[in-house]
Amino acid sequence: MAQKVIKGNIREAQSGETIPFASIRFKASGSGMLADSAGSFMLRLSQWPKDTLEITSVGFQDYRYFVDPAQVVGDTLFLNIRMIEGRFNTGVTVRAKGNRGLWMWRRIVQHKAQNDRYRFRNFGYELYNKLELDIKNVNKEKLSDSRMLRKFQFIFDQIDTSEGAAYLPAYLTEALSDYYYSKEPLRRREVFKATKTLGFKNESVSKLLGGMDQNVNFYNNFIPVFDKQFVSPISDNGDAYYTYKIADTQYVAGRRLVHFFFTPKRKGENTFEGDCWVQDTSFAIQKMNLRLSKEANINFLHKMNLIQEYQLINDSTWFLSRDKWVIDVAPFGKNNLSFIGRKTTTYRNVVVNDAYVDAELAKNKVLEESVLPEVAAEKPDSFWIESRHEELTKSEQGIYNMVDSLMNMPQYKTYRNTLYFLTVGYKNIGNYEIGPWFNWLSYNSYEGFRTRFDLGTNTRFSKQVYLHGYLAYGFTDRQVKFQADGRYLFKRNPRRQLYLSWRRDIDFGQNYYGDITQDNIFALAIRKQGVPIKFISIEDKRAEYTHGWRNGFAVSLSGVHKTFNPLRNLPPKEQFLKDPQADLSTFEAGVRIRYAYLERFLESTFSRISLGSVYPIVDFRYTRGISGVGNSGYDYSRLFLSVSDYAKVAPLGNIYYNLFAGRTYGNLPYILLDVAPGNEIYYYNRNAFNLMNRYEYIQDRYAGAFFEHNYGTGLFRFLPITRKLKLRQLWTAKALWGGLSEANKGLNFTTGHPFRSLDGKTYLELGTGVDNILKVLRLDFVWKILPWEVNTAAHPRFGAFASFKVNF
Repeated sequence: MAQKVIKGNIREAQSGETIPFASIRFKASGSGMLADSAGSFMLRLSQWPKDTLEITSVGFQDYRYFVDPAQVVGDTLFLNIRMIEGRFNTGVTVRAKGNRGLWMWRRIVQHKAQNDRYRFRNFGYELYNKLELDIKNVNKEKLSDSRMLRKFQFIFDQIDTSEGAAYLPAYLTEALSDYYYSKEPLRRREVFKATKTLGFKNESVSKLLGGMDQNVNFYNNFIPVFDKQFVSPISDNGDAYYTYKIADTQYVAGRRLVHFFFTPKRKGENTFEGDCWVQDTSFAIQKMNLRLSKEANINFLHKMNLIQEYQLINDSTWFLSRDKWVIDVAPFGKNNLSFIGRKTTTYRNVVVNDAYVDAELAKNKVLEESVLPEVAAEKPDSFWIESRHEELTKSEQGIYNMVDSLMNMPQYKTYRNTLYFLTVGYKNIGNYEIGPWFNWLSYNSYEGFRTRFDLGTNTRFSKQVYLHGYLAYGFTDRQVKFQADGRYLFKRNPRRQLYLSWRRDIDFGQNYYGDITQDNIFALAIRKQGVPIKFISIEDKRAEYTHGWRNGFAVSLSGVHKTFNPLRNLPPKEQFLKDPQADLSTFEAGVRIRYAYLERFLESTFSRISLGSVYPIVDFRYTRGISGVGNSGYDYSRLFLSVSDYAKVAPLGNIYYNLFAGRTYGNLPYILLDVAPGNEIYYYNRNAFNLMNRYEYIQDRYAGAFFEHNYGTGLFRFLPITRKLKLRQLWTAKALWGGLSEANKGLNFTTGHPFRSLDGKTYLELGTGVDNILKVLRLDFVWKILPWEVNTAAHPRFGAFASFKVNF
C-alpha cells in the first residue's frame, strides 16, 4: 500500500508571513510534529486517519482541519493554512524575581549595543522595496452589475479569496537602490537604480519609496507608526509597558533560539503585542513580529503587522535582511470595503565598516542626499527579472497587466478626472485647467453673493511656465475683481523660480495654510457675535525671485507695489492723506531668508507641500518701504524673525512651537504696521490668537510664542468609552508682547478707531481640547488670561472653537 503524505505551509492570515515551529497534532491519536523554521511540515502516514488535525501557535487562534479519507483524492494532501491572530495567554502573574520572560528582556536590552546595526562606523547595502495595495471585501456580483463598471469586468478576474475575505490586488510599485550610512560624521546617501510606478511619474513620491524615510529599527526605544511613536518591546524601559513570557526553544542550524513574546500591561497606550525568536548566546533578534494592540490609539486601522528578520553576514554579525509592513485600513468598518497595504523590503550585498561606503558618502553635497536619475524609471522588464530580490507572484504580475490595461481605457480616464475634480477642485481641459470649483460661489456682507472663475495652464501647456488668473464679481457692490499671475520655473530641485502677479480684490484678512478662508463656498462658518467685519480693497503688483540650495537655504528677492482703500469698519484713507483724491500707496523691496535643513516635500510640477524637517525652521525677512515709486508716500523698514518646529516627544505625544518677533521703523498708518493675527469665526486657527479680533491690536514692535502639545490618549485611556472612541488630549498656550510708539498712536488712535496697543504688556491665551472626535473633529476651549478685562461679546474671555482634520 502506498504511503500517505500530508504536506502544508503555515502562514499568518494578515501579513502572509510564515509561522515557524507551529505544533501539528492529530486530536484523537495524539501523534504529530513541529513545523520547521519556514512554517512547512510533512506528515507521513500508513493510511488516511479519520481524525482532526490541530495546528497551534502562541498568539494565534487554533486551526482545525478534519481529515476525511472519503474526501481525499490521491496519496498526497496539501494544506495551505492561514492562521488568524488571537490573544496571547499570559497565564497567572509571576513575581518579577522568577519571571524568565523578564530575565530574557533584560538580556536583550543589555546586548542591544552589540546587536544594533547602527553600532557600525558605516554600512551599505542594496535595497529592494515593493509596495502593494489591495482592496478588501470586494463584492464581485454587486460591482459586476454596476452600469459604471461594466467595461471594467477584466479587473474582477484578479479577485483572490485565498485569505478568506475577497480582495482585489489593485496597485504595485517597486524600487531598487544602493543605500549608504555613516555614523561619524552622520551622513546618508541613496542612489536609485530603478523605479517602477505605473500611472504616474513623480520624483518626490518615488523617493519616498526608498530607504531614507522608511528606516524602522526595532532596537530603538520607540518605533514610528505613521505620525506617532510606539514603545518598542525591547525599549530600555519596556518592562514599564509590557508583560514578557517565554514560550519554548528550538534549534535551527545548530543554534538555540528562544521563543519570546510580549503583551501590553495597560490598555490604550501606544504599544504592541507580538513575539520574536532570540539567539540565546548573543541575545540577538532573529525575527520579530509586532502586531498593533487592539486598544492602540490609531484611526482607521483594523490590523497592522511589522515584521523584521535578521541574518548572519559573517560568523557573529547579525544584520537586517528583510522587513515587512502590512496594514489593514478600514475607514468604513472592518466588514465593509477596506484596503490592505503591504510593503516588503529586502537587503542584499551588506557591507560594514568599509572604505567603499565612505567613498560613496563623500559624494554628498548635504548630510542626506537621494539621487534619482531619469533613466531609473525606464528600466525594461528584463532588468527587473534579473534584479529583483524576490520573484513576483502570479497575483503581483497580474497587477501590472491590469493597471497597464486600465490606464489606456478612455472610461477610466474620465472617471479619474471626475474624481480629481470633485476632491481637489480642478478640471483639465486641453492645455488649461479650471477651478477650484469651491471658489465659484461665496458670500460676505459687503459684496453680497460673489462669483469667481479661475483659469490656468497645466503641464501640457508647459512644464516651466505656469499662467493663472481669475475674475470675480460681487452682486451687491457691483464691482469686478481680478488676479493675473504667472511663474517661470528655472529649476525644480532645489527650487528656483520667478513669480509675477497683479491682483485687485477684497483683502479677506490673514489666511494660513490649512485654515478656512472667506473666499469659498465653505466660508459660511459661524462668526463671533458683536464683532464688525472689516473690509479693505487692495491692488497688489509684485515680482519675486526665489533661489534655493540643497542645504535648505532659500533666498527670495521681491518688489511689491500696493494701493489700499479701507471700505468698512476701519479708518478711511482720507485720514492719512493731505489730498483726499490721492491713493494710499506703498512700494516695498524685500529679502526673505529661509533655512529648513533636510526639509522634505511632496511636489507636483509647479506646487509643493512641505512634509517638514527634523530640525527647526528659521524664517527671516527684511522689508524696505521706498517713497516716490509709483506714488508711494512712505519710507520705513520692517524686520521679522521666526523659529518653528514640530517634534515628537515619545511617549508624551508631539509638540509644535513657533517663536517670532518683529520691528517696524517709521511713522505709518495702521495698514503698514504689524497687525496681530486675530480670528473672528469659531473655526480654530492654529496661527492666530483666537480670542482676539482682526485689527484689534496694532504694533510696531512685538514678540510672541505659539505652543501646542498633543499628548495622545492621556486621561482618556482610563475610561473604556473614551478609550474606545480614541479621544486625544491637547493643550495650547499663545503669548504676545507688543508696543506702539507715541508717534504712531497719534496718527492712528483717532476718533472711532477700533485699535488697541499692548504697551509692553502681555496678551496670553491658554487652552485645552479634545482631538479625534469621530476621527475628524477637534474641539478647543480657550481662555484669555491677560490682559484681564470685563467679559463682553466683542472681547470675550472664553471661547469654544471647532476644526477638522483627518489623520491616523
